[in-house]
Amino acid sequence: MSRMRSSAGFSLLELMIALGVAAIIATFAIPAYQSHVAKAHRLTAAAALFKAVQFVESARLSQTGAGTVALSAGIDQAPSGGTAVYRLTLLPESATNGGYTIEAAPVSPGPMDADACGVFAIDATGSRSNRLTDGAATLDAAKSAACWTGKG
Repeated sequence: MSRMRSSAGFSLLELMIALGVAAIIATFAIPAYQSHVAKAHRLTAAAALFKAVQFVESARLSQTGAGTVALSAGIDQAPSGGTAVYRLTLLPESATNGGYTIEAAPVSPGPMDADACGVFAIDATGSRSNRLTDGAATLDAAKSAACWTGKG
């Protein structure tokens, strides 16, 4: 009498092939995901800056005295709720900024700490720019525009 043996489960070869395919997929998927997350963080920083500009302009219009405007809680970071990825800072008037500059600097340590777009800045004239976090070197106009549109 012969007995038929049924196999239950996977062989070692089948398991190794499945793991190899998963590793190849992960090789491409993880960097693409990280790039997508970085673009989302950049767009969140840009949106937070626009929101902060609206807040500052409204506060300056409603001011009757010579008081200073400060960014309120929730407007001083991006994203406005949860863990901050960028911190917003309102800089005082200079000869070229039209009244103020608002900067969004990556939180250190954080996911955008070494990002190529660095610090986002917008001033009262509407001029947008980026500078590296480790120094005052500004990015050229094309790179800065790509950062502000999420393509950088």
